Amino acid sequence: MNIAFFTRPKQEITYLYSDFTVRQALEKMHNSSYTAVPVVDREGHYIATVTEGDLLWFIVKGEGGEPHTMAIESLEQFKLTDVGLNEHRNQPISISSSIEDLIIRSMETNFVPIVDDRGIFIGIVTRRSIIKHYYEKNILPHE
Repeated sequence: MNIAFFTRPKQEITYLYSDFTVRQALEKMHNSSYTAVPVVDREGHYIATVTEGDLLWFIVKGEGGEPHTMAIESLEQFKLTDVGLNEHRNQPISISSSIEDLIIRSMETNFVPIVDDRGIFIGIVTRRSIIKHYYEKNILPHE
């Protein structure tokens, strides 16, 4: 078995482009009900994962780090790259990585971004899909 078995292709998931405005990101995340989503550049390279918390703290800090809130209209002038995405959080793994690497990484986060050998984002593997597979394979037959 390989990682492709668990991968949900990017066409089936919510992701954001790094040049989206903060407002676009908030709206897309709100419509999808996800609290964290992958961010990719227009060439398809995985950049980072953005969370609702990242966006909230950007809004609360405001320009220049002064504590205040921002009007929703003003969020149209800021790109996701202005938020200060943590590129070290939720690092992707290669589609050719081992299942063991996938399982270890999935213990740290709700989903693992998957990239091809060129670093192009191809989808995610959710922790839920891994648990569901092993539950169905190892627990259900014994009941």
